Amino acid sequence: MTPSASAIRALLDGTSDDPFALLGAHPGPAGLFARTWVPGAETVEAHTLAGAPLGTLERVDAAGLFEGVIAGERQPLRYRAQGGGVEWWAGDPYSFGPVLGPTDDFLMNEGTHRRLYDKMGAHLIEHEGASGVHFAVWAPNASRVAVVGDFNDWDARRYGMRRRGDTGVWEIFLPDIGAGRAYKFAIQGPDGALQPLKADPFAFAAELRPKTASLTTAPPAHEWGDADHRAAWAAVDPRRVPISIYEVHAGSWDRDENGWFLSWDQLGDRLIPYVVEMGFTHIEFMPISEHPYDPSWGYQTTGLYAPSARFGDVEGFARFVDGAHRAGLGVLLDWVPAHFPVDAHGLSRFDGTALYEHQDPRLGFHPDWNTAIYNFGRREVSSFLVNNALFWAERYHVDGLRVDAVASMLYRDYSRKAGEWIPNAEGGRENWEAVDFLRATNRAVYAEHPGVFTVAEESTSWPGVSAPAFDEGPRTALGFGFKWNMGWMHDTLQYMAREPVHRRHHHDAITFGLVYAFDENFVLPLSHDEVVHGKGSLLTKMAGDDWQQFANLRAYYAMMWGYPGKKLLFMGQEFAQRREWSEERALDWGLTNSSSHDGVRKLVRDLNRLYREKPALHARDCEGEGFEWLVSDDADHSVFVWLRKAPGAAPIAVIVNMTPVARMPYRVPLPHDGRWREIVNSDAQDYWGSGLGNLGGVVATNGAAEVTLPPLATLMLEWEA
Repeated sequence: MTPSASAIRALLDGTSDDPFALLGAHPGPAGLFARTWVPGAETVEAHTLAGAPLGTLERVDAAGLFEGVIAGERQPLRYRAQGGGVEWWAGDPYSFGPVLGPTDDFLMNEGTHRRLYDKMGAHLIEHEGASGVHFAVWAPNASRVAVVGDFNDWDARRYGMRRRGDTGVWEIFLPDIGAGRAYKFAIQGPDGALQPLKADPFAFAAELRPKTASLTTAPPAHEWGDADHRAAWAAVDPRRVPISIYEVHAGSWDRDENGWFLSWDQLGDRLIPYVVEMGFTHIEFMPISEHPYDPSWGYQTTGLYAPSARFGDVEGFARFVDGAHRAGLGVLLDWVPAHFPVDAHGLSRFDGTALYEHQDPRLGFHPDWNTAIYNFGRREVSSFLVNNALFWAERYHVDGLRVDAVASMLYRDYSRKAGEWIPNAEGGRENWEAVDFLRATNRAVYAEHPGVFTVAEESTSWPGVSAPAFDEGPRTALGFGFKWNMGWMHDTLQYMAREPVHRRHHHDAITFGLVYAFDENFVLPLSHDEVVHGKGSLLTKMAGDDWQQFANLRAYYAMMWGYPGKKLLFMGQEFAQRREWSEERALDWGLTNSSSHDGVRKLVRDLNRLYREKPALHARDCEGEGFEWLVSDDADHSVFVWLRKAPGAAPIAVIVNMTPVARMPYRVPLPHDGRWREIVNSDAQDYWGSGLGNLGGVVATNGAAEVTLPPLATLMLEWEA
């Protein structure tokens, strides 16, 4: 059938919603009829992919439209074009069939596709005898979608995509292009208005900011050597093994000689050995997915599937993770499904409508961050995010995800005044759509990736954050492996900021946390959030003069490592960074040349070693049987004593003196008579302390021992049976 002049004009104007009906090869009364648009060409010949000539096409429009009858059966075509004295070859994307199939359509419509990242986005593949890139994007309300890039001069009129029925997915296979090509999607909204060019939500790589295009990538090529690491973690209960996390901002842990970001390979050479030497079990990166604005620290991501170009290519991140695993370290990622930025090239009003977000700002806009909120109740949006969680574990072998700002997802009235939010169907404040999404994410991660765990940053008393998300269980159970203990962090930091003379009046700031310490599987977090925005460093939060600040910090760390719960410390705090952290510069590594700062570093190293070696300190971190108060009521002296224990392990007494007054002797009740060896003394001279201690240990008789308590110090005594 000969198309109308208006249809041809729409094609050349870039407004045709079905270019596959007009371009490519189609059976006709006189044989196979081909039509192609090759701007700049004066002559065009059709060929098979193997190069056999099929016929010459006639130019029917000066814009470069050619058509004519050709020989052979319907098949993928290539064209030899000439114009302006040059010759070139061009594959015909409209002569290829679709790549996605009915099973993909079905699972996408259900929202149950668990490998969307293998189907959506840009994939370098072989298709019907040709090598090229398959593009697919979800834009259900668009009237037209085209892929544009450095391969078509960013011309939105060309490479209009095929719409797949009622899935809302558009796709096209472009032959003869490979990895490293910049591209975006040109989307016309339901009213025909062209939207700002959009980056690919599923892009595996992106340009370095301030550029914002997505990049095509080759299939993953890294050969992994971490099978033993992954198998080991799949075989254990993470609640009962040591987990000590070193939180890192990849852009400011250190910089190169030019002040630029370290590449993943450079980080592998420097960061991995350092963390191993310090005894941590995991590195947790603040968000590394692509983001346009450095001061957002990655929390305003526009490319959830793309490691940031700031640190090199995507294979570099794979090499880093593999290197960490081979060195015995896990790698955790900060993951941000709570909100997304409204940058024009991002997800905001992606197809001209509120697609990923809610239309109503009372549901779809976050007042704290001026960002959009995902519409978790939309199955395609939930599937997009669940797939992203699975992607990082599958593609990059990450060991876990720390999920940011969970509290902001759970409550519809989070940071909102009356009238600024919409109650749920029952009239309550719970965001059940977000709850269901979080449950689905955790179920999928734990089912498909044994050994991978999730951690929630959740600051309220929501019940069951780390309870299994069984279908038959309570709906509030979210299924996380762990939860950050924000209450412990706030209470103890406030306590440490008080002058010791006043601490007796705030004794419960330490003891209260043990009331709920086993309600969830807790991580004790001293994170980046505590050392930014005018809060100062952990060292400067401590009370007293310089000596007392160091003593307080050492005592605090040793108390933390003796307290039930997994550990997390932000980079730089292990050597008592003085300045508040800034993403604009490297840490002050020169401080480690100072005995006082290096003393703190040595203490953290030794605490990690003991924590890993002593089951009493880690094997019952999340269970009440691993803790017992020995002295909880000595507020007058600000002394705390408790016992850490585990089945089959020697118990360890943790003794904390939070005043600058040495107490000797101090009677400590102990459950076993005999010698108790001093395995930690935060006041040791090697840590730049005063060196007061117990000469290696004490002997308990009649259920108690006389112990020397150094000033502003924490001791650990292990029973020698």
